[in-house]
Parts: sequence; structure tokens; C-alpha cells
Amino acid sequence: MIDYSEGTGKQYHIGVAKGEVGRYVLLPGDPKRCEKIAKYFDNPVLVADSREYVTYTGELNGVKVSVTSTGIGGPSASIAMEELVACGADTFIRVGTCGGMDIDVKGSDVVVAQAAVRFEGTSKEYAPIEYPAVADLQITNALVQAAGKLGQTCHAGVVQCKDAFYGQHRPETLPNSVELLRKWDAWCKLGCKASEMESAALFIVASYLRVRCGSCFLVVANQEREKQGLENPQCHDTEIAIKVAIEALRDIIEQDKK
Repeated sequence: MIDYSEGTGKQYHIGVAKGEVGRYVLLPGDPKRCEKIAKYFDNPVLVADSREYVTYTGELNGVKVSVTSTGIGGPSASIAMEELVACGADTFIRVGTCGGMDIDVKGSDVVVAQAAVRFEGTSKEYAPIEYPAVADLQITNALVQAAGKLGQTCHAGVVQCKDAFYGQHRPETLPNSVELLRKWDAWCKLGCKASEMESAALFIVASYLRVRCGSCFLVVANQEREKQGLENPQCHDTEIAIKVAIEALRDIIEQDKK
């Protein structure tokens, strides 16, 4: 492969070199969320700020950890994971936002993804569509337990991943509306908890690279509750999901030490 970094030793997109990140990495989408997450670290240092990828490294429980933003969607998320693994990372938690689908999922709740529907394009370049996008069990369990410990309402299950935000929110206006609406209805009937944009790609790339990955999300709102005239509170406080991810990561670190 061409060395696009031209001998700098840094990964071309994320701008990070080996040794500059820990084996444990939190993956928000929004670059601005990285500083919020890094405040939970001991001795956080800004390592890189390149394109949509912002990276801080610090310590949790005396162990080196990092946070790197991925931007929106599977393509940029897969690049981040590939390059972070090349720098030595092997354990990832995506911490982001989602829209609820299951009628019991409300704004300000947390969803933990056990698996993801691969209704996006990135994962199809890594694996046949028959291969499932599944989260790491240890990370999933740690996230659910962390939410419980913090007294946070949590829903664990399958999430749906897509590439087009407006394919979810105004599908009836798009040329492909028949397929979008038909599949959305099927996923709701099958009990999908929420819709987001990165986990399917991350889970498949993690399987390919033989690393661990899990995901947790703040529920912003639920359009299915809105359709049925039910209470539909909105929440934009990402600190809720961040606290769950940090608590889970502390637990994973201690498990790994043993």
C-alpha cells in the first residue's frame, strides 16, 4: 500500500502514530465531544486534530486510554478503527446518539447495541451481507451493567444502521420510498431498539481485524412515539451516554487486569 503519510510515521487520516493511543479507545462521532470525554481521563493530552478525527490520550484506572472522533457514518468510522488498530488499539466503545424505534424507548434513555442491521454500504465491502454485525459480549455486558449502576434506563438489543439520515426522517419524499418504508416497518416489527449510523460498520470491521467493539447511545427522541401521539421528550445531553461508557470502560480495564 502507498505510504500517503510520506514517511511521517503517522496514520494518513487520523494523524496518530504508534504509541500515541492506548489499547482502549472511545469513539464518539462529533469531534467536539472528544474534549468532554477526555475530561474524565487523568492527564489528558490532545494528540491529533485532523479532518473529522480529534484524538486525546490520558489514563483511566492507571491505564492508557484514548478518545477519537469518527465523524458521521460508516466510511469515516471504519477508517478511524483501521488506523487506530494500526497504532495499537484493540478495544473500542462507540458512544453516540440515536433515534428510538421501539415504542418503549424514550428520549434520555440509553440504548446498548447487541447487534446492528447492516442497512449501510461500508460493511458490505468487508463481509458478505449474510455475516452478522455483532458487538463484543464483554463490552455489551459491561455497558448494560454500567447503566444499571448509574440508575440509567437502558435498552439492549438490535439497532438499525443506515447511511442517509433523511432516509429515516423523510423517506416518503425520496425516490426509493417504497423500499425504505417497507424495511423500516419490518425492523420495527422485529423489535429494533433504535436507528444510528456507525455500529454496523464498526462491528464488521472489528470482526475482520479481530478486535473488540461495543456501542452505547443517548436516545435523542423517538419518531415512532411521535407517530402514535405518545409523549416524545427530546434530550441532547450526551453526558448521559458518556458516563455509561466511562463506567463500562473502567470495568473492562479491571477485568482485563485480572
